[in-house]
Amino acid sequence: MNLSDSKKKLALAGVICGVVAACLTWFGNPANMAFCIACFIRDTAGALGLHSAETVQYARPEIIGLVLGAFIISVATKEYRSTAGSSPMVRFVLGMILAIGSLVFLGCPLRMIIRMSAGDLNAWVALIGFILGVGTGVFALKKGFSLGRAHLTNRVSGGILPALMLGVLILALGSSLLKSSTSGPGSMHAPILLSLAGGLIFGAVAQKSRMCFAGSIRDVILMRNFDLLTIIGGFFVVMLIFNIATGRFVPAFDTPGVIAHSEHLWNILGMYAVGFAAVLAGGCPLRQLILAGQGSSDSAVTVLGMFAGAAAAHNFGLAASGTALDAETQELVAGTVPMNGKVAVILCIIVCFVIAFMNKRSEGK
Repeated sequence: MNLSDSKKKLALAGVICGVVAACLTWFGNPANMAFCIACFIRDTAGALGLHSAETVQYARPEIIGLVLGAFIISVATKEYRSTAGSSPMVRFVLGMILAIGSLVFLGCPLRMIIRMSAGDLNAWVALIGFILGVGTGVFALKKGFSLGRAHLTNRVSGGILPALMLGVLILALGSSLLKSSTSGPGSMHAPILLSLAGGLIFGAVAQKSRMCFAGSIRDVILMRNFDLLTIIGGFFVVMLIFNIATGRFVPAFDTPGVIAHSEHLWNILGMYAVGFAAVLAGGCPLRQLILAGQGSSDSAVTVLGMFAGAAAAHNFGLAASGTALDAETQELVAGTVPMNGKVAVILCIIVCFVIAFMNKRSEGK
């Protein structure tokens, strides 16, 4: 079934993904997070020992399910293509930027929409930066930016990342080798089989509908095509209804418990970096996982870059902290972006510009 050939089907795809996210929240995933690619990659990186932040270590079955769901549905519908292109190091760096920018904002574009649906005004502010970042990436595309054309390659190559994800799942289910948080966001999760099922469904639907948060805005700017926005709209409406119905809708800037901060400039710049890098890489963090699942080694390299970026964000103190209540005084403690994180975001944006500029220079020689 093709979910991308009509707006009704695209809206249905968004509704299905919204229901999955709402169910995972109801059964234990962190409130106002539900299904965050950057956060869940960070947690999985911690479980694998890539960073030592004890509160964010858990092998998230949703991430594994996304890749395997896209892999299974693409094989079943004969859409699986093992491909590879060029510029692997550039893609790796862009993956790092996607993760670092997201963790300074405290969420990927998917979580940005989830936070928006819960009334988090910080996410609405960050949307400005994301749109501007996508717009800058589109400008680079119009000026001839390209990382090279993908070519068919050995079928085994495209299946390596799905196989690695399956290996992580086996370790999570059958061993005690992986780390797991006992407090903090990493300790909050839905039952493992439900999370895996949710990831599989989300991954299959996203693959069939071409769901991409950066791509939806890119298409509007480039072609005045609003089709992919229909998916985002369906997803947003379901989450909005869920949040209102369960009392999670709180329109405010400083809301304790939602893992967010109100440093507006850095919310904007963090998501600016994500939007810019997503266009250059060919898709948002969610889309990279889906493309990797359906056989793209280029996207697999970007995913590995996201794991490295997520680990670096916590190893080097780049990630922001969320607004919270002090356990002893019950006073509101504002979330902040550390100086290391601010410097990292600026560097990420500069690197994005350099990548686009160098690419244009090399084409002109």
